[in-house]
Order: sequence, then C-alpha cells, then structure tokens
Amino acid sequence: MFNASNHIMSKFKQQYSLIKPGIVYGNLIAGAAGFFLASQGNIDWLHFALIMLSIACIVSSGCIINNMFDRDIDGKMKRTKNRVLVTGEVPLSSAYALGIATFVAGFGILLMFSNKLTLLMGVLGFFVYVVVYTMWTKRHSVHSTVVGSISGACPPVMGYVAVTNSFDIGAVLLLCCFCIWQIPHSYAIAIFRFDDYKAANIPVLPITKGIDTARWHMLVCTVGFTAGCLLFSQFNYVGDAFAVTMMFIGLYWTYVVSSGSTKQPTQQWGRKMFILSIIAISCFSLLLSIDFKAPTIAVF
Repeated sequence: MFNASNHIMSKFKQQYSLIKPGIVYGNLIAGAAGFFLASQGNIDWLHFALIMLSIACIVSSGCIINNMFDRDIDGKMKRTKNRVLVTGEVPLSSAYALGIATFVAGFGILLMFSNKLTLLMGVLGFFVYVVVYTMWTKRHSVHSTVVGSISGACPPVMGYVAVTNSFDIGAVLLLCCFCIWQIPHSYAIAIFRFDDYKAANIPVLPITKGIDTARWHMLVCTVGFTAGCLLFSQFNYVGDAFAVTMMFIGLYWTYVVSSGSTKQPTQQWGRKMFILSIIAISCFSLLLSIDFKAPTIAVF
C-alpha cells in the first residue's frame, strides 16, 4: 500500500510539473490583482474563483503545449534537461490529453460564466503564447521576448475586464505595465542563464546582440514601467502607498540596471536583475489589490 501511494504521488508530481506551476501561480497573482483593482473592495468571491480557475487552466494548457514543442531545445539546457517530457518519464500522449483537458476546462468556464472581453483576452493570450511565441518567434526572432510579453500581460487584464466588462484606461495600463515589465525580467533570465540559452541557440537579445545592448533595452523598460505605475496614480486608480512604493522600487530598479554589470560578474548581475523584477511585480500586484480607488475617468 505504501509503495502504491508513493507511485501515485510520483506520477502526480510528474504530470503536475508539465503545467510549469511557477508560471501558473505568477499569472494567478497577476489575474487576482486585476480582479481586485476592478472590484474596489466589492468582491464576488464565486466569480473570482471561477475566473482564477479559468486562468489557471488556460495558462496550464499553454505551458503543457510549450513543454511538448520545446522538448528538443529543453534537452540542450542544464536548467530544463530533466523535464519529464525530455527524459520520457511522461509519455507525449499523456501530455497531449492533459493539454486538451485544461484547454477545454479553461475556455469552457469563460464561455459559461464570464463576458466576451474576458474570453477575447484569454484567446489572445493563448494564441500569442502557443502559436506566435512557442511555435515561431522563440526559435527564429530576436523579438520573441516582446511577443511573449503580450501573452503574459493578458491574465491581469482578464481579471480586470471580468469585473468591469469594459476595456478602459485601467485595462490599458495593466496591459502596458505587465508587457513592459516582462522584457527586463526575461532578459535578466537570459543573462543569468546565458550559457543555457546559447547552447540551445535561442535568439534572445542578450545572445544575438550582446549584454550591453540588452541592458539599454532593460533600462528603457524599467523607466517605462515606473512611469506606467505612476499613471495609475495620475488617473486616480490607486492611493499614495502604491505611488510612493512603486516609485521607489522603479527608481531603484532603474538605477541598478543603469549601473550595468561592470561592478560584479555578469551572471550574478543577471540574477540580481531577475530577483528585482520579481520583487517589483509582486509589490505592484499586491498594492494594486489593496490600495485601490474609484477612477474618475470615462471608459472607452
């Protein structure tokens, strides 16, 4: 009985790893931030649970397909060479079935319990991540990071429009901030894991154009992200706690990027940038969820 339980748990963990749990959890936090910002304290918890479940399923399906499609390059990278589809611990047919099941569940929930805008954002995010990013630009274009950022920005907007049923300034700011944030975040990963990305021949900017070029792109994006955060305050979506905290974090992040990688080893600097990006988006999402105001602007 004990051995059988261990076997079942092992199989579950293998299947569970296919959905890339870290990515799913990150998108749920972002989706919740959009939902809470739009709700302004008047939260329909059943609606919230359904939207979060749909986001979790849609993101999981995209990640499963990504795992299936990237088996060849995953095998070339130290970080990913032990993924279960690379090692064969999980058969491709099982991954395919789980990908379909999560896809149907995620979009089925949106069709039954949400509005057309939320469904549209879900379709956009899934299509961009699976078709445009995974199946094309990741392997062929230096602009893949920008493309992928669009899909990563869809979950918070899904959470927001699920409540408002309108694509207003708040939705635009969420989309822009999350898109902009992902570029320095992704470049930091590529710098930190430079050897892996080079071995897999993935044409991200730090590999194809060099780390100094990537750093300047990161600098522009951290400035843009900070400006986007302050626009939430300008349009009266958030309070002073959000504005002051995000201004401080954004300015510090920009300072560290602008100081370059000359004062410490490049990979160590990339890791620091990665950690700072996680701190920035975590604070951003948390403060959006709790330090909200009723905006005084009209919808589009």
